[in-house]
Amino acid sequence: MTLHTLIAEPWADYGLVDSGHGRKLERYGRFRFIRPEPQAMWAPASADWRADAEFVPGSDDEGGGRWVYHQPVPHEGWPLHWDDVTFTAHTTPFRHLGFFPDMAPVWGWMRERVAGMDAPECLNLFGYTGVGTLAMAAKGARMVHVDASKKSVEAAKDNALLSGLADAPVRWIVDDAAKFVAREGRRGRRYDGILLDPPKYGRGPTGEIWKLDEGLPDLIAGCRRLLDAESRFLFLTVYAVRMSALAIGELLRQALGDLGGEIEMGELATREEARGLVLPTAIWARWKR
Repeated sequence: MTLHTLIAEPWADYGLVDSGHGRKLERYGRFRFIRPEPQAMWAPASADWRADAEFVPGSDDEGGGRWVYHQPVPHEGWPLHWDDVTFTAHTTPFRHLGFFPDMAPVWGWMRERVAGMDAPECLNLFGYTGVGTLAMAAKGARMVHVDASKKSVEAAKDNALLSGLADAPVRWIVDDAAKFVAREGRRGRRYDGILLDPPKYGRGPTGEIWKLDEGLPDLIAGCRRLLDAESRFLFLTVYAVRMSALAIGELLRQALGDLGGEIEMGELATREEARGLVLPTAIWARWKR
């Protein structure tokens, strides 16, 4: 199998400035941040890493840590833009800033898959703050956005307002993704495209426990029941686990192979501005027609 790399290039409001020695320096609009990055094993291009804040990881294995601020950063966040979508960036207790910039090539790819369709209907599972949902809605897709966190769904609605998409045809749903997919299957619902960005571990709104390595096969099987001969894509990303792109590619092949089309897999990466090297961030697999 051939592995592909999807590279997020810098854009006006985001860039990976430099990376190395287990850290990365990024710009988010007018602010700069330093965050841990274990895959940046090389030396940085520059020793001058002035930043507005840095995330200092904790000493435990649970991914804890805290932000150390060197300059004032708006607690309520600040607006950023990607293409025709506007959303709020802000520092979070989980070391990221309210969205995942390495997903930019995925947003563009999904738009391409449904280009020319009349109001395609797509599903965004684990939709978080909704940038992927809004990227599709801005091009006329009817979206179903599902996340177990009420706070994340409210943030996604706020981003829709910022983007001028408050009246777009989006169903905002607070629910456990696996349970929602199972119910949609029983209802006989179908979608033109599905985006999945599941966490390694999570809890549903009523205490359901999600473990990626245990729940992913059944979730993919459930998604298969929501796709048909007219569907265009399914895109799966996996972060922060010891798992291979080849493994999730085979999972999709077995679950979706009867639909025809193509299965592809590979890595997500972000291009560094200092030298042009690419920093790997996640693995992915996708089905497309």
